[in-house]
Amino acid sequence: MKGRSFAEVLAGAVVLAVAVGFLAFAVTNSGRSAVSGAGQTLTARFDRIDGLAPGADVRIAGVKVGSVVDQRIDAQTFLAVLTLRIDGSLRIPSDSSAEIASEGLLGGRFVSIVPGGSDRILANGGQITITQSAVSLESLLGRFIFSMTEGQGGGSRNAAEGAAPAAPR
Repeated sequence: MKGRSFAEVLAGAVVLAVAVGFLAFAVTNSGRSAVSGAGQTLTARFDRIDGLAPGADVRIAGVKVGSVVDQRIDAQTFLAVLTLRIDGSLRIPSDSSAEIASEGLLGGRFVSIVPGGSDRILANGGQITITQSAVSLESLLGRFIFSMTEGQGGGSRNAAEGAAPAAPR
């Protein structure tokens, strides 16, 4: 086997440099390190957290301010308890609410915090008490289809029962 030409070695080096550049860009802009070690931990309880996993974003006004670090079930109430880690420089009012939102029809889920107007601030380890659980797209679609079939079935049921059609005016 002959030795590699200088052009082949140079082309390989350029490809490797570009790959390393893309990797460095991906790591620095992934958003996974947005919350430093000086963050604040909050908890919130939800009826349903469909599709939400640890590592999911926590956002205020659409801006990522933290992430979900843990999820568990409360053995007494059977509610899902989320542990949220948010930026420590934020002062979250005690009457703030948390809701599980979706990025779109096929997008992932995230926790959206809507700040309240209270003068009292949630301390580290505090709990957001006003929550709105995830809305299941499958459930909504099922209800819609059921309501549509009920509406159409009502008119055909009278005809099947032998009811006389209304006389024209």
